[in-house]
Amino acid sequence: MTELPKIVSVDDHVVEPAHLWTTWLPPRYRERGPRSERRGIANIATQGGLRYDIEWDDDGPKADCWFFEDLVYVNKRHVAAVGFDRDDMTMSPITYDEMRPGCYEPKARVEDMEMNWVEASLCFPTFPRFCGQAFTEAKDRDLGLACIKAYNDWMVEEWCGDSGGRLIPLCIVPLWDAGLAADEVRRNAARGVRAVCFSEIPYRLGLPTIHEPFWEPFWQACEETATVICMHIGSSSAMPATSPDAPVAVQATLSFNNAMASLSDFLFSGILVRHPTLKLAYSEGQIGWLPYVLERADDVWRDHRAWGGVRDLIPEPPSTYYYRQIYGCFFKDRHGVSAIDKVGVDNATFETDYPHTDSTWPDTKRVAEGLMEGVPDDIVYKLMRGNAIKMLGLDLDGRSQGFDRRKDTGVAHVK
Repeated sequence: MTELPKIVSVDDHVVEPAHLWTTWLPPRYRERGPRSERRGIANIATQGGLRYDIEWDDDGPKADCWFFEDLVYVNKRHVAAVGFDRDDMTMSPITYDEMRPGCYEPKARVEDMEMNWVEASLCFPTFPRFCGQAFTEAKDRDLGLACIKAYNDWMVEEWCGDSGGRLIPLCIVPLWDAGLAADEVRRNAARGVRAVCFSEIPYRLGLPTIHEPFWEPFWQACEETATVICMHIGSSSAMPATSPDAPVAVQATLSFNNAMASLSDFLFSGILVRHPTLKLAYSEGQIGWLPYVLERADDVWRDHRAWGGVRDLIPEPPSTYYYRQIYGCFFKDRHGVSAIDKVGVDNATFETDYPHTDSTWPDTKRVAEGLMEGVPDDIVYKLMRGNAIKMLGLDLDGRSQGFDRRKDTGVAHVK
Protein backbone atom coordinates (compact mmCIF):
# COMPACT_ATOMS: atom_id res chain seq x y z
CA MET A 1 0.00 0.00 0.00
CA THR A 2 1.21 3.50 -0.81
CA GLU A 3 0.76 6.15 1.89
CA LEU A 4 -2.72 6.08 3.42
CA PRO A 5 -4.98 8.76 1.88
CA LYS A 6 -6.10 11.54 4.19
CA ILE A 7 -9.26 10.38 5.97
CA VAL A 8 -12.75 11.82 5.71
CA SER A 9 -14.48 10.83 8.96
CA VAL A 10 -18.26 10.46 8.72
CA ASP A 11 -18.86 10.05 12.45
CA ASP A 12 -17.34 12.35 15.03
CA HIS A 13 -19.02 14.42 17.74
CA VAL A 14 -19.12 17.99 18.94
CA VAL A 15 -19.59 18.99 22.56
CA GLU A 16 -21.72 22.08 22.18
CA PRO A 17 -20.06 25.22 23.62
CA ALA A 18 -21.74 26.90 26.58
CA HIS A 19 -22.65 29.99 24.56
CA LEU A 20 -24.47 28.23 21.72
CA TRP A 21 -28.12 28.96 22.49
CA THR A 22 -27.56 32.20 24.40
CA THR A 23 -25.85 33.51 21.25
CA TRP A 24 -27.79 31.92 18.42
CA LEU A 25 -31.38 31.85 19.71
CA PRO A 26 -33.55 34.88 18.90
CA PRO A 27 -33.61 37.19 21.96
CA ARG A 28 -37.23 36.39 22.85
CA TYR A 29 -36.33 32.71 23.45
CA ARG A 30 -32.98 33.02 25.20
CA GLU A 31 -34.23 33.12 28.77
CA ARG A 32 -36.08 29.79 28.25
CA GLY A 33 -33.51 28.15 25.99
CA PRO A 34 -30.80 25.67 27.01
CA ARG A 35 -28.35 27.10 29.52
CA SER A 36 -25.06 25.79 30.80
CA GLU A 37 -24.31 25.85 34.55
CA ARG A 38 -21.40 24.50 36.58
CA ARG A 39 -22.69 22.25 39.36
CA GLY A 40 -21.25 19.84 41.94
CA ILE A 41 -22.05 16.15 41.40
CA ALA A 42 -21.98 13.45 44.07
CA ASN A 43 -22.89 10.54 41.79
CA ILE A 44 -24.09 9.66 38.29
CA ALA A 45 -25.77 6.27 37.79
CA THR A 46 -27.02 4.87 34.50
CA GLN A 47 -30.63 3.72 34.47
CA GLY A 48 -30.31 1.70 31.29
CA GLY A 49 -30.29 2.97 27.74
CA LEU A 50 -29.11 6.58 27.73
CA ARG A 51 -30.75 7.81 30.96
CA TYR A 52 -29.03 8.68 34.22
CA ASP A 53 -29.80 9.41 37.86
CA ILE A 54 -27.87 12.40 39.20
CA GLU A 55 -27.11 13.14 42.85
CA TRP A 56 -26.17 16.79 43.33
CA ASP A 57 -23.60 18.01 45.87
CA ASP A 58 -22.22 21.54 45.93
CA ASP A 59 -18.98 20.17 47.36
CA GLY A 60 -18.67 17.35 44.85
CA PRO A 61 -16.63 17.22 41.62
CA LYS A 62 -17.78 19.92 39.23
CA ALA A 63 -19.50 19.41 35.89
CA ASP A 64 -20.75 21.80 33.25
CA CYS A 65 -24.39 20.81 32.84
CA TRP A 66 -27.16 21.70 30.41
CA PHE A 67 -30.62 22.62 31.69
CA PHE A 68 -33.61 22.86 29.34
CA GLU A 69 -37.22 22.69 30.58
CA ASP A 70 -37.21 19.44 32.66
CA LEU A 71 -34.13 18.03 30.94
CA VAL A 72 -30.76 17.91 32.69
CA TYR A 73 -27.63 16.77 30.88
CA VAL A 74 -24.27 16.39 32.62
CA ASN A 75 -21.09 16.53 30.56
CA LYS A 76 -19.18 13.33 31.32
CA ARG A 77 -15.57 12.35 30.82
CA HIS A 78 -16.29 9.28 28.67
CA VAL A 79 -18.07 11.56 26.16
CA ALA A 80 -15.17 14.05 26.04
CA ALA A 81 -12.54 11.36 26.48
CA VAL A 82 -9.67 12.33 24.18
CA GLY A 83 -6.50 13.20 26.06
CA PHE A 84 -7.25 10.95 29.03
CA ASP A 85 -5.71 7.55 29.73
CA ARG A 86 -7.97 4.66 28.78
CA ASP A 87 -8.74 3.70 32.39
CA ASP A 88 -9.59 7.32 33.21
CA MET A 89 -12.32 7.50 30.55
CA THR A 90 -15.05 7.13 33.16
CA MET A 91 -18.66 8.24 33.55
CA SER A 92 -17.51 11.02 35.84
CA PRO A 93 -18.45 14.72 35.62
CA ILE A 94 -16.29 17.06 33.59
CA THR A 95 -16.07 20.79 32.90
CA TYR A 96 -15.11 22.56 29.70
CA ASP A 97 -11.86 23.54 31.38
CA GLU A 98 -10.93 19.86 31.72
CA MET A 99 -11.88 18.89 28.17
CA ARG A 100 -9.50 19.00 25.27
CA PRO A 101 -10.48 22.25 23.44
CA GLY A 102 -11.04 20.33 20.21
CA CYS A 103 -14.20 18.91 21.77
CA TYR A 104 -16.01 22.26 21.48
CA GLU A 105 -13.80 24.79 19.65
CA PRO A 106 -13.60 24.53 15.84
CA LYS A 107 -10.07 25.83 15.33
CA ALA A 108 -8.75 23.43 17.97
CA ARG A 109 -10.76 20.60 16.39
CA VAL A 110 -9.13 21.16 13.00
CA GLU A 111 -5.72 21.12 14.70
CA ASP A 112 -6.55 17.78 16.33
CA MET A 113 -7.76 16.44 12.98
CA GLU A 114 -4.45 17.43 11.42
CA MET A 115 -2.61 15.49 14.14
CA ASN A 116 -4.84 12.50 13.38
CA TRP A 117 -4.46 12.29 9.56
CA VAL A 118 -8.07 13.47 9.08
CA GLU A 119 -8.89 15.99 6.39
CA ALA A 120 -12.62 16.43 6.98
CA SER A 121 -15.11 15.51 9.68
CA LEU A 122 -18.89 15.20 10.08
CA CYS A 123 -19.98 15.77 13.71
CA PHE A 124 -23.11 14.54 15.52
CA PRO A 125 -24.68 16.48 18.41
CA THR A 126 -24.13 15.72 22.10
CA PHE A 127 -26.56 17.61 24.36
CA PRO A 128 -29.46 17.51 21.83
CA ARG A 129 -28.66 13.77 21.47
CA PHE A 130 -27.85 12.01 18.24
CA CYS A 131 -30.90 13.09 16.21
CA GLY A 132 -31.88 16.21 18.13
CA GLN A 133 -34.61 14.38 20.04
CA ALA A 134 -34.10 16.59 23.10
CA PHE A 135 -35.96 19.35 21.25
CA THR A 136 -38.62 17.00 19.91
CA GLU A 137 -39.37 16.21 23.58
CA ALA A 138 -39.77 19.93 24.40
CA LYS A 139 -43.11 20.92 25.89
CA ASP A 140 -43.04 24.21 23.97
CA ARG A 141 -42.81 23.23 20.30
CA ASP A 142 -42.17 26.80 19.15
CA LEU A 143 -39.21 26.96 21.52
CA GLY A 144 -38.05 23.52 20.38
CA LEU A 145 -38.11 24.60 16.75
CA ALA A 146 -36.23 27.80 17.58
CA CYS A 147 -33.56 25.75 19.40
CA ILE A 148 -33.20 23.47 16.38
CA LYS A 149 -32.77 26.38 13.99
CA ALA A 150 -30.29 28.03 16.35
CA TYR A 151 -28.25 24.81 16.50
CA ASN A 152 -28.20 24.56 12.72
CA ASP A 153 -27.21 28.20 12.30
CA TRP A 154 -24.37 27.67 14.78
CA MET A 155 -23.36 24.44 13.03
CA VAL A 156 -23.20 26.08 9.59
CA GLU A 157 -21.79 29.49 10.42
CA GLU A 158 -19.66 29.03 13.53
CA TRP A 159 -18.63 25.36 13.78
CA CYS A 160 -18.07 24.82 10.06
CA GLY A 161 -18.02 28.30 8.62
CA ASP A 162 -14.33 29.19 8.81
CA SER A 163 -12.90 25.67 8.59
CA GLY A 164 -12.14 25.78 4.87
CA GLY A 165 -14.20 22.67 4.24
CA ARG A 166 -12.55 20.66 7.03
CA LEU A 167 -15.72 20.55 9.17
CA ILE A 168 -18.80 19.28 7.34
CA PRO A 169 -22.23 20.48 8.51
CA LEU A 170 -24.81 18.01 9.88
CA CYS A 171 -28.20 19.46 10.77
CA ILE A 172 -31.06 18.38 13.03
CA VAL A 173 -34.79 18.71 12.34
CA PRO A 174 -38.12 18.92 14.24
CA LEU A 175 -39.06 15.24 14.25
CA TRP A 176 -42.60 15.86 15.52
CA ASP A 177 -43.68 17.37 12.19
CA ALA A 178 -42.40 15.91 8.92
CA GLY A 179 -43.46 19.01 7.01
CA LEU A 180 -41.42 21.26 9.28
CA ALA A 181 -38.56 18.76 9.07
CA ALA A 182 -38.70 18.98 5.28
CA ASP A 183 -38.66 22.78 5.47
CA GLU A 184 -35.54 22.69 7.66
CA VAL A 185 -33.81 20.24 5.31
CA ARG A 186 -34.46 22.59 2.41
CA ARG A 187 -33.44 25.69 4.40
CA ASN A 188 -30.08 24.14 5.18
CA ALA A 189 -29.60 22.54 1.78
CA ALA A 190 -29.91 26.03 0.26
CA ARG A 191 -26.73 26.96 2.13
CA GLY A 192 -24.82 23.81 1.36
CA VAL A 193 -25.78 21.26 4.02
CA ARG A 194 -25.99 17.73 2.65
CA ALA A 195 -26.53 15.65 5.81
CA VAL A 196 -29.32 15.41 8.38
CA CYS A 197 -29.67 13.43 11.60
CA PHE A 198 -32.53 10.95 11.95
CA SER A 199 -33.50 8.26 14.44
CA GLU A 200 -32.55 4.66 13.64
CA ILE A 201 -35.92 3.57 15.12
CA PRO A 202 -38.26 6.58 15.50
CA TYR A 203 -41.02 4.43 16.98
CA ARG A 204 -38.96 4.16 20.18
CA LEU A 205 -39.10 7.94 20.50
CA GLY A 206 -42.90 7.82 20.41
CA LEU A 207 -42.92 8.91 16.77
CA PRO A 208 -44.65 7.28 13.78
CA THR A 209 -42.86 4.29 12.29
CA ILE A 210 -41.11 4.58 8.96
CA HIS A 211 -43.90 2.46 7.44
CA GLU A 212 -46.44 5.23 7.96
CA PRO A 213 -47.04 7.98 5.35
CA PHE A 214 -46.26 10.59 8.01
CA TRP A 215 -42.60 10.79 6.94
CA GLU A 216 -43.16 11.16 3.20
CA PRO A 217 -42.49 14.96 3.08
CA PHE A 218 -39.18 14.37 4.85
CA TRP A 219 -38.09 11.57 2.48
CA GLN A 220 -39.03 13.76 -0.48
CA ALA A 221 -37.07 16.76 0.78
CA CYS A 222 -33.97 14.67 1.46
CA GLU A 223 -34.11 13.04 -1.95
CA GLU A 224 -34.72 16.32 -3.81
CA THR A 225 -31.81 18.07 -2.07
CA ALA A 226 -29.42 15.07 -2.09
CA THR A 227 -29.35 15.23 1.72
CA VAL A 228 -28.05 12.04 3.33
CA ILE A 229 -30.11 10.68 6.25
CA CYS A 230 -27.56 9.85 8.98
CA MET A 231 -28.58 7.44 11.75
CA HIS A 232 -26.24 7.02 14.70
CA ILE A 233 -26.41 4.11 17.13
CA GLY A 234 -28.40 5.28 20.14
CA SER A 235 -30.46 7.76 18.11
CA SER A 236 -33.60 5.98 19.31
CA SER A 237 -32.65 6.88 22.93
CA ALA A 238 -32.35 3.17 23.67
CA MET A 239 -29.47 0.76 23.47
CA PRO A 240 -29.87 -3.03 23.19
CA ALA A 241 -29.26 -4.88 26.44
CA THR A 242 -30.04 -8.26 27.96
CA SER A 243 -31.32 -7.05 31.32
CA PRO A 244 -31.52 -3.86 33.40
CA ASP A 245 -28.67 -4.99 35.64
CA ALA A 246 -26.28 -6.01 32.85
CA PRO A 247 -23.04 -4.02 32.77
CA VAL A 248 -22.97 -1.14 30.30
CA ALA A 249 -20.28 -3.15 28.50
CA VAL A 250 -23.07 -5.47 27.28
CA GLN A 251 -24.81 -2.52 25.60
CA ALA A 252 -21.53 -1.39 24.08
CA THR A 253 -20.92 -4.85 22.63
CA LEU A 254 -24.43 -5.07 21.17
CA SER A 255 -24.54 -1.46 19.96
CA PHE A 256 -24.77 -2.44 16.28
CA ASN A 257 -28.08 -4.21 16.96
CA ASN A 258 -30.22 -1.11 16.48
CA ALA A 259 -28.53 -0.38 13.15
CA MET A 260 -29.19 -3.96 12.07
CA ALA A 261 -32.85 -3.66 13.03
CA SER A 262 -33.18 -0.28 11.32
CA LEU A 263 -31.60 -1.53 8.10
CA SER A 264 -34.00 -4.49 8.00
CA ASP A 265 -36.89 -2.08 8.54
CA PHE A 266 -35.85 0.19 5.66
CA LEU A 267 -35.13 -2.69 3.27
CA PHE A 268 -38.69 -3.97 3.62
CA SER A 269 -40.42 -0.57 3.92
CA GLY A 270 -40.74 0.31 0.24
CA ILE A 271 -39.18 3.74 0.91
CA LEU A 272 -36.09 2.97 -1.16
CA VAL A 273 -38.28 1.69 -3.99
CA ARG A 274 -40.30 4.92 -4.06
CA HIS A 275 -37.22 7.11 -3.61
CA PRO A 276 -34.47 5.52 -5.69
CA THR A 277 -31.88 8.26 -5.11
CA LEU A 278 -32.44 8.68 -1.36
CA LYS A 279 -29.28 7.94 0.65
CA LEU A 280 -29.05 6.43 4.14
CA ALA A 281 -25.95 6.25 6.33
CA TYR A 282 -25.47 4.16 9.48
CA SER A 283 -22.97 5.62 11.92
CA GLU A 284 -20.81 3.81 14.48
CA GLY A 285 -22.43 0.44 13.78
CA GLN A 286 -19.36 -1.16 12.13
CA ILE A 287 -19.87 -3.30 9.00
CA GLY A 288 -19.04 -6.93 9.79
CA TRP A 289 -22.69 -7.84 10.40
CA LEU A 290 -23.91 -6.53 7.06
CA PRO A 291 -23.22 -9.55 4.77
CA TYR A 292 -25.36 -11.94 6.79
CA VAL A 293 -28.25 -9.49 7.25
CA LEU A 294 -28.29 -8.88 3.50
CA GLU A 295 -28.16 -12.63 2.82
CA ARG A 296 -30.99 -13.27 5.27
CA ALA A 297 -33.14 -10.42 3.91
CA ASP A 298 -32.75 -11.78 0.38
CA ASP A 299 -33.63 -15.30 1.56
CA VAL A 300 -36.75 -13.98 3.32
CA TRP A 301 -37.74 -12.04 0.19
CA ARG A 302 -37.26 -15.07 -2.04
CA ASP A 303 -38.92 -17.70 0.18
CA HIS A 304 -41.35 -15.81 2.41
CA ARG A 305 -42.39 -12.64 0.60
CA ALA A 306 -46.01 -13.75 0.10
CA TRP A 307 -46.94 -14.45 3.72
CA GLY A 308 -44.28 -11.95 4.88
CA GLY A 309 -46.34 -9.08 3.48
CA VAL A 310 -43.82 -7.67 0.99
CA ARG A 311 -44.62 -9.49 -2.25
CA ASP A 312 -46.16 -6.41 -3.85
CA LEU A 313 -44.03 -3.87 -1.97
CA ILE A 314 -40.45 -4.93 -2.74
CA PRO A 315 -39.99 -5.88 -6.42
CA GLU A 316 -36.29 -6.83 -6.21
CA PRO A 317 -34.08 -8.59 -3.64
CA PRO A 318 -33.62 -6.20 -0.68
CA SER A 319 -29.84 -6.18 -1.07
CA THR A 320 -30.41 -4.39 -4.39
CA TYR A 321 -31.48 -1.27 -2.53
CA TYR A 322 -28.68 -1.53 0.02
CA TYR A 323 -25.96 -1.60 -2.62
CA ARG A 324 -27.65 1.24 -4.47
CA GLN A 325 -28.48 3.63 -1.62
CA ILE A 326 -27.02 2.75 1.80
CA TYR A 327 -23.68 3.29 3.53
CA GLY A 328 -22.21 1.78 6.66
CA CYS A 329 -19.13 2.98 8.52
CA PHE A 330 -16.37 1.40 10.58
CA PHE A 331 -13.19 2.09 12.48
CA LYS A 332 -12.44 -1.13 14.40
CA ASP A 333 -13.72 -4.01 12.29
CA ARG A 334 -11.18 -6.43 10.85
CA HIS A 335 -13.90 -8.94 10.02
CA GLY A 336 -15.83 -6.33 8.07
CA VAL A 337 -12.75 -5.42 6.04
CA SER A 338 -12.10 -9.10 5.29
CA ALA A 339 -15.65 -9.32 3.90
CA ILE A 340 -15.55 -5.99 2.07
CA ASP A 341 -16.60 -7.58 -1.23
CA LYS A 342 -19.89 -8.58 0.42
CA VAL A 343 -20.21 -5.39 2.47
CA GLY A 344 -19.68 -3.48 -0.77
CA VAL A 345 -16.53 -1.58 -1.68
CA ASP A 346 -18.76 1.39 -2.54
CA ASN A 347 -20.91 1.14 0.62
CA ALA A 348 -18.44 1.54 3.49
CA THR A 349 -17.00 4.71 4.98
CA PHE A 350 -14.56 5.42 7.82
CA GLU A 351 -14.83 7.28 11.12
CA THR A 352 -12.70 8.26 14.12
CA ASP A 353 -15.46 8.85 16.75
CA TYR A 354 -13.60 11.84 18.23
CA PRO A 355 -13.89 12.63 21.19
CA HIS A 356 -15.60 9.47 22.56
CA THR A 357 -13.95 6.54 24.33
CA ASP A 358 -14.11 4.50 21.12
CA SER A 359 -12.06 7.14 19.30
CA THR A 360 -8.83 6.13 17.62
CA TRP A 361 -7.40 9.66 18.11
CA PRO A 362 -4.50 10.45 17.88
CA ASP A 363 -3.49 7.10 16.37
CA THR A 364 -6.07 6.81 13.59
CA LYS A 365 -3.51 6.64 10.79
CA ARG A 366 -1.73 3.71 12.43
CA VAL A 367 -5.04 1.94 13.18
CA ALA A 368 -6.28 2.46 9.63
CA GLU A 369 -3.01 1.26 8.12
CA GLY A 370 -3.36 -1.95 10.11
CA LEU A 371 -6.93 -2.45 8.94
CA MET A 372 -6.02 -1.72 5.32
CA GLU A 373 -3.04 -4.09 5.17
CA GLY A 374 -3.38 -6.19 2.02
CA VAL A 375 -6.31 -4.16 0.66
CA PRO A 376 -5.80 -2.85 -2.91
CA ASP A 377 -5.00 0.87 -3.10
CA ASP A 378 -8.13 1.75 -5.07
CA ILE A 379 -10.34 0.19 -2.39
CA VAL A 380 -8.31 1.82 0.39
CA TYR A 381 -8.99 5.19 -1.25
CA LYS A 382 -12.73 4.48 -1.37
CA LEU A 383 -12.92 3.36 2.24
CA MET A 384 -10.78 6.14 3.69
CA ARG A 385 -12.31 9.05 1.77
CA GLY A 386 -13.73 8.38 -1.69
CA ASN A 387 -17.06 6.89 -0.59
CA ALA A 388 -17.57 9.67 1.98
CA ILE A 389 -16.83 12.32 -0.64
CA LYS A 390 -19.38 10.75 -2.98
CA MET A 391 -21.98 10.22 -0.24
CA LEU A 392 -21.81 13.81 1.01
CA GLY A 393 -21.23 15.52 -2.33
CA LEU A 394 -17.90 16.99 -1.24
CA ASP A 395 -15.34 18.56 -3.53
CA LEU A 396 -12.24 17.89 -1.46
CA ASP A 397 -10.25 16.23 -4.21
CA GLY A 398 -11.06 19.10 -6.54
CA ARG A 399 -9.26 21.25 -3.94
CA SER A 400 -12.00 23.86 -3.85
CA GLN A 401 -12.39 22.70 -0.23
CA GLY A 402 -16.12 22.23 -0.65
CA PHE A 403 -17.67 24.11 2.26
CA ASP A 404 -16.90 27.69 3.13
CA ARG A 405 -18.61 30.76 4.49
CA ARG A 406 -19.38 33.70 2.26
CA LYS A 407 -18.10 36.63 4.29
CA ASP A 408 -20.37 39.15 2.63
CA THR A 409 -23.60 37.32 3.54
CA GLY A 410 -22.75 35.10 6.50
CA VAL A 411 -24.28 32.19 4.63
CA ALA A 412 -22.45 28.94 3.98
CA HIS A 413 -22.35 27.16 0.63
CA VAL A 414 -20.98 24.11 -1.09
CA LYS A 415 -19.00 25.18 -4.11
